[in-house]
Amino acid sequence: MITRRTVLKGVAALGASVVAFGGYAIGVEPILRLSTVRYRLTPQGWPADLKLRIVAIADIHACDPWMSLERVAGLVRTANSLDGDLILLLGDYLSGRRLPARDVDPVRLAGLLGGLKAPLGCYGILGNHDWWRDDAVMAAGSGSPYLKGVIERAGIPILDNDVVRLSHNGRPFWLAGLGDQIAYYWSRRRRGLKNVPDGVDDLPKVLARITDDAPAILMAHEPDIFPRLPDRFALTLAGHTHGGQVDLLGWRPVGASLLSRRYARGHFREAGRDLIVSSGLGCSILPVRMGVPPEMIVVELGGDASA
Repeated sequence: MITRRTVLKGVAALGASVVAFGGYAIGVEPILRLSTVRYRLTPQGWPADLKLRIVAIADIHACDPWMSLERVAGLVRTANSLDGDLILLLGDYLSGRRLPARDVDPVRLAGLLGGLKAPLGCYGILGNHDWWRDDAVMAAGSGSPYLKGVIERAGIPILDNDVVRLSHNGRPFWLAGLGDQIAYYWSRRRRGLKNVPDGVDDLPKVLARITDDAPAILMAHEPDIFPRLPDRFALTLAGHTHGGQVDLLGWRPVGASLLSRRYARGHFREAGRDLIVSSGLGCSILPVRMGVPPEMIVVELGGDASA
């Protein structure tokens, strides 16, 4: 028999569950959990005998208190301990402004990231928030974000629409970076900018800079470019999606871009091409993660690996 006391107990239990859920989603998973997710594959176009270990970091979104500089320092130590041949930064170093948070000093942040060490170096690209947070560039509809120079002065080249030819165990390969695909998306709409594209991505320019047939890896902040990529890239690495930030048995209420639900996180193979999307480390809009713990990814290419 349902009594008033039974109803009150049920309401109290529901309230406690909501509080516990919210507490975990805000105070535990985004801050206290960190996963290292590993992938082993030999993509089409990558030599099976060319072994390469990549450590990839996406969407730091540094801010206090959710992603403090102290926490970033810990992430740098973790990344260095994974023994990558190469460390890649996939963009969005700064937080979104809707978070109830305080900004961190970009110079101090870049200095910490400069502590990332790998035999083949550390390279990065910018993400949409790294563009959106630069008011001067957004107002002008042109220019290079301040953060790019800050990170490069810390010793990390930013490969926006650029490439570098590297060599590992005497074997060459290309590392390419695509400019952000929605760099001016909001600025165009809110500021009425005309004759300015949504993004600064220039795939033809990237392809033109790859001058021989050595295998190539592409960094792209948003995974949306993947269906339009040529077979020239053996592997594409992306972030941006945060895995939806909330994933309840496959239900993701938020999408960060047009294809962010299709490529929310994980390994995708389409038309013989490979994409790995990291759900990243930080938060955007709200400091909440549920079912999508912060992650750092390790990609093992070549050897006996198979997808």
